[in-house]
Amino acid sequence: MADGGGGGGGGGGGDEPEELSDKQKAEIAKWFLANAPAGEIQYVAKDVRSILGDDKIYEMAAAEAFPLHNKAHLLALEMPDRSGDVLITTYGELDKINYFDPRTAQVATVDHVKQVCTNVRPANDDELPSPYIEDFRSTLDAELSKYVGETYPKGVCAVYCVSGKDAEGPGADFEFVVVISAVKHSPQNFCNGIWQSIWNIEFKDDLQFVEIKGKIQVGAHYFEEGNVQLDAKLECKDSTIFQSPEDSAVSITNIVRHHETEYLASLEASYVNLPDTTFKDLRRKLPVTRTLFPWQNTMQFSLTRDITKEMGIGK
Repeated sequence: MADGGGGGGGGGGGDEPEELSDKQKAEIAKWFLANAPAGEIQYVAKDVRSILGDDKIYEMAAAEAFPLHNKAHLLALEMPDRSGDVLITTYGELDKINYFDPRTAQVATVDHVKQVCTNVRPANDDELPSPYIEDFRSTLDAELSKYVGETYPKGVCAVYCVSGKDAEGPGADFEFVVVISAVKHSPQNFCNGIWQSIWNIEFKDDLQFVEIKGKIQVGAHYFEEGNVQLDAKLECKDSTIFQSPEDSAVSITNIVRHHETEYLASLEASYVNLPDTTFKDLRRKLPVTRTLFPWQNTMQFSLTRDITKEMGIGK
């Protein structure tokens, strides 16, 4: 039954949506920004700012969302002195805008919203590991850098000491975190992708044992006339014996290479089998047209073949 009370009373207009507060708008905007696909936060920011129509609310949301997004995607920023790239990670975070780069022993100041490195300074002594730990760290970093350079276009890696950095010699345990980040941004082709892996390396001196735990994440976004996202994750464990810095670096790098290569191969195999697995499960058993899909001859729907035919390639 309709309300006959008219619009003058204090309780009228019950069907009208309640206006969101500035704080609620900022939280919604923050969610969209923080969850933007890799390489696309600036595009999302432009749209969010336009929709909000309020720079104050946008800046409130951006100030919180960009740091979260940058750390989650292990963003690499070139340092002003061109000495290398600093990775935006929690492992190198000294405060909200300063990040330690272990390879160059420098601290970079970053502008999260503009996604640029604005300044760099030498690290203080208390921010650096002892010479004993640095020997292990730098040797592993050099070995991993060769692997990453050979394997991932535009790949960046860093090795952080997260525990036991003041150990002066044998007899102490310590822990490294290896971060590998590689991106492929191609917005003109409507696709962006990211590969990132984080490896916890625990050196246990009393057991002469090194425990390795890895987390690999692959993300991709295709958005030409649609919106398809991939988010694949893997966790793995391995170990090796505690050796000299050089031998430990080679052994750990080989383990990382093995697990990442194996996972990449498994992803490629799953893509090959998509027509017989995932796509088949997504389709209706009996479509509206009541015409069954010819799974035994999916090649007749080959996009590559159609494009080749249209462009006259290979004739």
